[in-house]
Amino acid sequence: MSIKPLHIADSIQEAGKRIAQQKVPTWYACQGIQYPVRLSLEQCSSEDTARYKATLVQGNSLVDLTGGMGVDCSFLSQSFTHTTYVEQQEELCNLARHNFACLGKNITVINAQCEDFLAEMWPVDVIFIDPARRDNKGGKVALLGDCTPNLLEIGAMLLQKCHTLLIKLSPMIDIESVLKVFPTTQQVHIIAVKNECKEVLVCVRGEWKMEQGESKQEPRIVCANLPLQEDAFMFTRGAEATCMATYSQPLTYLYEPNAAILKAGGFKQIAQQFGVCKLHSNSHLYTSDTCITHFPGRIFAIERVTKVQLKEIADIDKANLSIRNFPGSVADLRKKLKLKDGGDVYVFATTLHDNSKVLIVGRKLGVTPLRGNP
Repeated sequence: MSIKPLHIADSIQEAGKRIAQQKVPTWYACQGIQYPVRLSLEQCSSEDTARYKATLVQGNSLVDLTGGMGVDCSFLSQSFTHTTYVEQQEELCNLARHNFACLGKNITVINAQCEDFLAEMWPVDVIFIDPARRDNKGGKVALLGDCTPNLLEIGAMLLQKCHTLLIKLSPMIDIESVLKVFPTTQQVHIIAVKNECKEVLVCVRGEWKMEQGESKQEPRIVCANLPLQEDAFMFTRGAEATCMATYSQPLTYLYEPNAAILKAGGFKQIAQQFGVCKLHSNSHLYTSDTCITHFPGRIFAIERVTKVQLKEIADIDKANLSIRNFPGSVADLRKKLKLKDGGDVYVFATTLHDNSKVLIVGRKLGVTPLRGNP
């Protein structure tokens, strides 16, 4: 099958290739791929997150109601016999047809408004929807009712037309508010890439094919940090509410959970599941005497714990400074401690269980320790 070239400015293509090389390497490596304007490419999913989505759902039929550039749709289609891409912008539809053909994807492309297509479509196994999260002035929004399409308005119809609804949302979303709107949610996936929270995926049980009398189960919260080789951390909100954490002064090792876990809020569950102690109920830093090498986050060897005073760390001129449950800002504290930014040393300003304010000095595992310190 011959693929007709699209007439898109060379400058747009060069900019697109530069972004795709890092963000979607499979597309970058495919000859003939054409790229849209920069905003569409910046807003599309990365290959890491798209591949992750493809592990969550499978079946005979998939409809992507907000196709966009088509990255998510192309990877999701690998798990379905029939895939339909729906997009309101004609130019993006033309681009998707071209790129899907380049990639060898048999995906039906429909140029239509999401709401119009949804009203007329037959029920399918899975609907994927990624509502736009910008207002008419280009500002970012996070509430379900502020997104386009408005999930508060079409939520009921979405559930009538699928077995599973997969929603991609902003990492700023309030998870509790989503669960109230979609009480049949089965899983919530918080996805970080290289320890930066990127998106929240909500898997909702649709009404189509739902068995009569099927009981509602508490949704499982899944925290993944891509593409690091960490096992996903999972918990439920009920388990978190009833869990009892153990507290301790700083011991030999310090642990900082990854960004997905910090967003999800499983602060006591992480301590229980990995056998570590919390420093304070609100600090979200953990400690142990034995190194838990598979902890999902950063691990530091503690070298000293001091008062928050310049003289206590006078031998350190450069450090990576963080504050956790500590008054003030990093900038103000850095100025007070006369610390330059960077280097191999990490300093955490935090509050301990006895409410004392301290500095914890350490290094990530595998880094040479400070000379002159035990």
